[in-house]
Amino acid sequence: MGETFGKGHHLHLIDGSAFIFRAYHALPPLTRRSDGIPIGAVAGFCNMLWKYIQDGKGSDAPTHAAVIFDHSSKTFRNDIYALYKANRPEPPEDLRPQFPLTREATRAFNIACIETEGYEADDIIAALSCQARDAGGRVTIISSDKDLMQLVGNGVEMMDPIKGKAIGPDEVREKFGVGPERVVDVQALAGDSVDNVPGAPGIGIKTAAQLIEEYGDLETLLARAAEIKQPKRRQTLIDNAELIRISKRLVELDCNTPLDFGLETLEVREPDPEGLLEFLTRMEFRTLTTRVAERFGAEAPPAVEVAVAAESKVELPGIDRSRYEIIRDETALTAWLVEIAEKGLVAIDTETSGLDEMRADLIGISLCTGPGRAAYLPLAHVSEGAAGDLFGAPVRLEGQIDPARALEMLKPLLEDAGTLKIGQNIKYDWKILARNGIRMAPIEDTMLMSYALNAGDHNHGMDELADRYLGHKCIPIKELIGSGKSQIGFAEVPIEKAGEYAAEDAEITWRLWHHFRPLLPKNRVATAYQLLERPMVGVLADMEMTGIRIDADHLKRMSSAFAQKMAALEAEIHELAGGPFNVGSPKQLGEILFDRMGLAGGKQGKTGAFSTSADVLEDLAAEGHDLPARVLDWRGISKLKSTYTDALPLHVNPETGRVHTSYSITGAQTGRLASTDPNLQNIPVRTEEGRRIRQAFVAGPGMRIVSLDYSQIELRILAHVAQIPALKQAFRDGIDIHAMTASQMFGVPIEGMDPMIRRRAKAINFGVIYGISGFGLARNLRIPRAEAQAFIDTYFERFPEIRAYMDRTVAEAKQDGYVRTLFGRRIMTPGINQSGPAAGGARRAAINAPIQGAAADIIRRAMIRMPAAIADLPAKMLLQVHDELVFEAQEDALDELIARARDVMENAATPAIQLDVPLVVDAGSGASWAEAH
Repeated sequence: MGETFGKGHHLHLIDGSAFIFRAYHALPPLTRRSDGIPIGAVAGFCNMLWKYIQDGKGSDAPTHAAVIFDHSSKTFRNDIYALYKANRPEPPEDLRPQFPLTREATRAFNIACIETEGYEADDIIAALSCQARDAGGRVTIISSDKDLMQLVGNGVEMMDPIKGKAIGPDEVREKFGVGPERVVDVQALAGDSVDNVPGAPGIGIKTAAQLIEEYGDLETLLARAAEIKQPKRRQTLIDNAELIRISKRLVELDCNTPLDFGLETLEVREPDPEGLLEFLTRMEFRTLTTRVAERFGAEAPPAVEVAVAAESKVELPGIDRSRYEIIRDETALTAWLVEIAEKGLVAIDTETSGLDEMRADLIGISLCTGPGRAAYLPLAHVSEGAAGDLFGAPVRLEGQIDPARALEMLKPLLEDAGTLKIGQNIKYDWKILARNGIRMAPIEDTMLMSYALNAGDHNHGMDELADRYLGHKCIPIKELIGSGKSQIGFAEVPIEKAGEYAAEDAEITWRLWHHFRPLLPKNRVATAYQLLERPMVGVLADMEMTGIRIDADHLKRMSSAFAQKMAALEAEIHELAGGPFNVGSPKQLGEILFDRMGLAGGKQGKTGAFSTSADVLEDLAAEGHDLPARVLDWRGISKLKSTYTDALPLHVNPETGRVHTSYSITGAQTGRLASTDPNLQNIPVRTEEGRRIRQAFVAGPGMRIVSLDYSQIELRILAHVAQIPALKQAFRDGIDIHAMTASQMFGVPIEGMDPMIRRRAKAINFGVIYGISGFGLARNLRIPRAEAQAFIDTYFERFPEIRAYMDRTVAEAKQDGYVRTLFGRRIMTPGINQSGPAAGGARRAAINAPIQGAAADIIRRAMIRMPAAIADLPAKMLLQVHDELVFEAQEDALDELIARARDVMENAATPAIQLDVPLVVDAGSGASWAEAH
């Protein structure tokens, strides 16, 4: 026990939680090589502690020190105000398992580690500061947290650990407009959107400081609120007086926080070299381990060696299926669970009765912990064909653990934060297990790793990845289940054969993970993978499992109306053609257009048939020919009928009564999601028929559909990345961007602008993003090609920054073979260095990819943050359609949902990117999707 704390002593209080989050966001993701546990924040935290220890020498060194942590999210403030910190998102999935390791690190450095249940770290810091100050000592709070600035003065100062800058009373006054003793009053008035402290609506820090300076303190201000001359401000203070007082209780730190130790226990102590080196070695922090060993003149323990092919150059043995095990009883499963827990990671794959995750039954699970170390756990295999019971029903085969019991045994491990679960397209397995009561976490996905490294270069399915990167041919599924009429279900595959196939999948996944893992940081895509790809798995899985209701009767009526409209169009088409033919036959249509009618522009393929693609028909329609125009109308209605009004009712899940689409994270090279079974992303939004289809997507009883849609997000990103002053200013001022462009191009005033001129500017604005040519613009606007090219030339004259951006982007793509989005996503550009027609497409794709990719990244960031932001609301996120998010919410929660969701979406780019233009989100609600959008 040290001497009593008093005069001459100097206490350092380190804001541990701030250190952790700063380390997490400042450094790229990092995993421990031996078991894949995320340790990036721990590494940063340890380096900060080591720097702190090394710098803490000399006459001003601390005599006492402690690192203070938040114990949990719920504190006494939630009893005062239930919505306190309700908007705070949950910590990132890969950060949660690092929290206990930072506590262990603190103890390894031999620094006092303090947290108290029910109180925030700030309250503990306040209590210790008050005790030390009252005892006559000095206090330095190592943090830049504004909430701690109320403690500054009378022997208490703060130190910003990043800037190395002291924060005293002058700095506090500079930030808040008042001295430290009145910071709480200003915060109570201004509120805090981050912590959900309500404050007084419409009053910010500057106004609050002026009011407190004028009236002296908060209570005096509230007592004399009726004297305030500005009517709106006066009424705000009168109406919200009680809420302001509650806000003060929320922001005021508690100097009486109960502590079960004395200041004397916080004496600075040198780390124990042996214990610290053991911890750092176990964490695999080689550089820091070497520095610490040199500092203490000690010998570093031997580094942990891991047989990882891509890192250690150790050749892994070839795949030997004969080594795989079948787990047939609880004893064997227990042994595997113990092994997995010791290793801290497992590759996992589920085998099911079908591809629809919402209807498929779980047949078995495969596990792998290393090369050749894989097993299959059969759960629901049955006899095949004639081997059934007296009634011909399949009989469950022996040698399988009861499925409910097996899942009960697996659940703790699969949900354990300290065990990493690796999958290939793990969203599928996640949903299958979630339907069986297990929510896997934390997870890694080799498909998403491949996508982060090679988006746009090749596909990311297991068979292709195994062949391309491991030189291995996987067992084809057809070898097990056959094809055509003789195809059987996976449940009927003999267990031994199923085991070889399934365990191989798990081992391939394990090997792919070890191959891709070191490549992520090497190619500078680790952050994009960790922040934009992997967290999407759980978000999308929850959305997909929630599903959306449809009105089948409405679709049936639409289908009938479409059939009638198609019949009328067919009659008109036949009349224009001079006789009946199969409108759905491209061959017959081509013969009529180019042989019988003799229209120009016919192009014959290798088979001799004329092309009647949409582009060909649109060109003919633009020339004034009615027949191709009517065929385009017929095709549009036919597609809507077959794809939506006829097909959607068939997708209704009989158990949930909802339609459950499936999103592919790797479906587009730019990062846009793809929706399948059914595809809900291609419903036309600007046509009357498309709007009527959206009327069929409806809310449940007492609920409403809510739509939030980014406004012109790709143009805003273009203005930022190309640094176009005129566009940036227009977006900041909220000016009609298309009218502004038209005014810049054609020299016409914005007021009273001809809608046709605005339409042309709009077509160019959006077309430029996709590298539109004069030919393409001519087709879109149905104007002569020379006129369209003149528009584009004028556009680039008015906005030369866009041409510079295009040239720069293409040059980078040619040099590197890829482009990057603002958030570090890498998009490959194959064909960019080729010549001929393919080069033009590759060039346009390279120009568009950083823009569309950044827009996709932003909405992904919003989606990842959204569940935590609306967790306490009676609302669910249902769909994502490019720049739009669709929700279902109770009617009484609409305003709050829209406010929170809009805030998340409009601030989704931060803190990673500070855009030069604001993001704007339009919102609406209604009984159906059509009403909401």
